[in-house]
Amino acid sequence: MFTKVTDSTSNASITADKATGKSESITITNDKGRLSADEIERMVAEAEQYADEDKATREKIEARNGLENYAFSLKNQVNDDEGLGGKIEDDDKETLLEAVKETIDWLEEMGPTAEKEDFDEQKEKLSGVAYPITSKLYQGGAGGPGGDYDNDDIPDRDEL
Repeated sequence: MFTKVTDSTSNASITADKATGKSESITITNDKGRLSADEIERMVAEAEQYADEDKATREKIEARNGLENYAFSLKNQVNDDEGLGGKIEDDDKETLLEAVKETIDWLEEMGPTAEKEDFDEQKEKLSGVAYPITSKLYQGGAGGPGGDYDNDDIPDRDEL
């Protein structure tokens, strides 16, 4: 029967045969390829140094993606004749498509050099064109804000 004893501080492993009393000791060192404490401290300091830069880059990419998604989503909705495109007037449709085109052109031209604030500004500009047009749909329809409710259409909540 063998008994194995491992010392975690020195990575030594001792195997002993209880019947014969014979034992062997093996020591494994892992000095090659390991980082020194100074190297680890330097890497941590660099990571902390670049954390703000990484955060700003992430926010910039998220802002760009948000603007792109909004523009293409709006374009698809306006071109959907069974959805938003079929519910708005042709003049409004043309206005929206022109605003989307301007935004996409801006993204292609300025996108690589633009900052987060620039993307946010462009999204606000596009939203400023789209919001008044889309809000007209909800103001005139039943069930939307400012819409005409017929009190007979509202279900009674007294039933328990």
